[in-house]
Parts: sequence; structure tokens; C-alpha cells
Amino acid sequence: MKKANIYTGTGDCGSTSLGSGTRVPKDHPRVEAYGTLDELNAHLGLLAASLDNAQTIGFITEIENSVFTIGCHLAAENNNVAPVDGLDIEKLEKEIDAISASLPPLRSFILPANSEQAARANVCRTICRRAERAMVTLNRECEVSHNAMVYINRLSDYLFVLQRQLQGGEEKIWQKPCK
Repeated sequence: MKKANIYTGTGDCGSTSLGSGTRVPKDHPRVEAYGTLDELNAHLGLLAASLDNAQTIGFITEIENSVFTIGCHLAAENNNVAPVDGLDIEKLEKEIDAISASLPPLRSFILPANSEQAARANVCRTICRRAERAMVTLNRECEVSHNAMVYINRLSDYLFVLQRQLQGGEEKIWQKPCK
């Protein structure tokens, strides 16, 4: 069996290949969008590794697969197949509703604190928001799946309520309200 090299040297001058083989700069909006989703997935894995609830870990694993699929969608040109569907979005919304029902009402902005797991969920949330912004930028240049955009938006909401749950009811309230 021939050993494959992980390095090719083709990206040494700042370009990379899309799924179609088209070469683009590594800072192209498409690469920025799917690269940010890749970063999100790395942090989702770190979050899952810090948890001990098998159900939550399993749900995050499903999310990782969806995020990877969305990234593949973004890496391909002229890909008209939706990477996620309404059922994927509905699963996120149901989980958001279930977690939210167990939390006290939110009356102020909160600081991400009190547990390493909650802080990891918050890091995931902020990367998810950055991925969403990158997808919005890409959508100005070429069409991005509407369901993918909705999914990533809902995912940041899920990560927020998960963060609150992982804080165990001990939220630090932001002390400098906006005026």
C-alpha cells in the first residue's frame, strides 16, 4: 500500500482548491465560511469531550455531522442540494425549547462564567456567530442554502441555552447595562 502524503505544496502560495478543483485564495469568502465551520466543529468536539451527559454528547455529535455537511456544501461550487432540512432545524428548536423550559427567565445579559463546560459552549456560540456572518458575506457572492443559514442561526441559540444549563443556575449578571 502506497503511503499518501498529507502535504502537497499546492497551497504554499496562498491558494487552495474547492471541491470542484477550482483554485481560490485562502482568504476567499467561501474558504472563510467553511473554515470557520471547521473551527466550530473542533470546538464542538472539545465541548463534547468535557461533558458526561451521554444524551447531550450524542446530540452534539449529530450537530458536528450537520456542521461538517454544511461545510462540504460551502466548499462545493454549484451545489444545489440542501445540506440540512427543516427536520434538522426542528430538532434544534425542540432541544432549545426543552432546555429553555428548565431555565429561569433571562432578565439581563449574562457573562460566560462559572464552569469550564459553560465557557466552552460560549466559545462555540461565538464561533458559530462568526460562521454565520461569513455565510452571510458569501451569500452576497453566491447563493448559500437558506436552510443552512437558518440551521447555523438556531445552533448559536442552542449553544447559548446549553451554556446557561451548564452554568447550573449560577449566572453572573452583566453589571453595566446599556444606556
